[in-house]
Amino acid sequence: MASLVQLVLIAAALVFALLAAVLPDLLYAALSLGAMCVSLGGLYWTAYAPYVGLFQMLIYGGAIVVLFVSVVTFVRRGEDG
Repeated sequence: MASLVQLVLIAAALVFALLAAVLPDLLYAALSLGAMCVSLGGLYWTAYAPYVGLFQMLIYGGAIVVLFVSVVTFVRRGEDG
């Protein structure tokens, strides 16, 4: 059962990483990067490293992605007006 969860998390991380690299819209690419970081955090959690998984989810999946999304929205707002 644990190996199935790990395989699903690995597949999700790969799909979200590819989406972050190829999506032309920066907002969707940043959200895809956040989903990849959360799936990597889940992978760390299943590999018996809960603190690393928690920090991965909170710092990279939360704070860094919020920073990227806010920069993308500010740059878009500057281009409009």
